Amino acid sequence: MKRKLGYMTLPLLMAAAFTTQANADGETIAVFTKNQTNPFFQTVRVGADNMAKSLNAKTLQYIPTKPDSIPEQLSQIEDVVVKKPSAIVFTPVDYKAMVPGVEKINEAKIPVVNITDRSAGGKFLSFVGADDYSLGLETARFLLKSLGGKGNIVIIEGVKGSLTNVDRVRGFNDALKEAPGAKLLASQPGNYQRLQALQVMENLMQSNSQIDGVLAANDAMAVGAIEALDGANRKAQVIGINGTKEAIDAIKSGKLLASGDYNGFAQGCLGTMMAIRSLRSQPVINEIVLKPTVITKDNYQPFNVPLEQRTCPTFEDAGKLSAK
Repeated sequence: MKRKLGYMTLPLLMAAAFTTQANADGETIAVFTKNQTNPFFQTVRVGADNMAKSLNAKTLQYIPTKPDSIPEQLSQIEDVVVKKPSAIVFTPVDYKAMVPGVEKINEAKIPVVNITDRSAGGKFLSFVGADDYSLGLETARFLLKSLGGKGNIVIIEGVKGSLTNVDRVRGFNDALKEAPGAKLLASQPGNYQRLQALQVMENLMQSNSQIDGVLAANDAMAVGAIEALDGANRKAQVIGINGTKEAIDAIKSGKLLASGDYNGFAQGCLGTMMAIRSLRSQPVINEIVLKPTVITKDNYQPFNVPLEQRTCPTFEDAGKLSAK
């Protein structure tokens, strides 16, 4: 992890402190997320709001009304360039297609932090996200261990070609390679949407009489798969990724086996923190990749906290949370 910390001398730190005092009020941070349908992004937004409020700044939320809409997010970028917020915290709906939009933000000289999905291009102050491959690998390993290393498995993928999906599914598949007794029946996209995953699971159950495990690339799709299983009065072990409240509730009730913690709250907090620190001429961390945790019935308690009661990590905590 590269940091702009060690080389700062005392005079420079004092100068930064005076600059901070001079610029410490009222910045507007535009926060871009992908949709209103995935609870994960609500967690990100609450984290961003929480951090902005604690630093006496404010947020302006940009959310496509049609989930993950490329044209709509491009249009929102046109709007934000005109409004000129102090800085932007940006999750691209598509990591390649939104590069021209990021370049427009760069041309407008608006500072921007990239969170969650790493953009394929453009210039950013910092990146804050999670290690998707490790999340996929570790959650799949947990599922396979619970099944004794065998059984019929299906994968419900996110959006084909999206970076998060590619890495998570690669992790799932590598875990399956470690369990020769397990058989992958199918791997189909649910586009990170609950209803689509429900429909995919219904179709998979019609063509497969025995499904023992479901690897879903996010919690919303895991919940959709569980609803399909319940509707057919069938049982299977299901895992998701994101560590959303809905997932924690499902783990508590025994419906969901586990969820990989993607720590959206911390992503929202830290992305906003880095944007504001840069505006206040304070040191920032160039890259924060959060460590994976598999949330299960044995360790869910620290994650079972309402969003409004959560506390953002400090700058000092940020480095400790990172996997790199």
